Amino acid sequence: MLTYHIYDTSLGKMLIAADQWGIVHLHPADAIDTEGMERGETPLLRLAAQKLKAYLKGERDTLSDLPLSPRGTAFQKQVWEVLRTVPYGETRSYAWLAQAIGKPRAARAVGGAVGKNTILLAIPCHRIIGADGSLVGFGGGLEMKKALLQLEGAL
Repeated sequence: MLTYHIYDTSLGKMLIAADQWGIVHLHPADAIDTEGMERGETPLLRLAAQKLKAYLKGERDTLSDLPLSPRGTAFQKQVWEVLRTVPYGETRSYAWLAQAIGKPRAARAVGGAVGKNTILLAIPCHRIIGADGSLVGFGGGLEMKKALLQLEGAL
């Protein structure tokens, strides 16, 4: 069972949902279907919201200390683990990510896995950009991606 709560942040309303092991969703509230989830607030959700708000104020540079419970295929989880290594304030390309998981010809598949990430910011897919430096694809929208990269000093 997933429990979720919607929090007001400087990015707008963000939905955070968790299961018994960790955060499953951290996403704009209007982008998530909550059917089958239970609305409520747990200590973990409050902690995640507190850390998210501190991150958005520039008071912390990571959300990686939150317990996460990503849901996806083995390949997606492999991509997401490497995504978590991209440092604050830096960007990488899909090609770099494909190389980093040992599948240099799988940039498109890597892009698909990045697009399936539901734990935005904690699994920092906003740090992945096009090979030409363009801002491409982000579950929170390109304006949010730009704002996050500006916050981190990557733009």
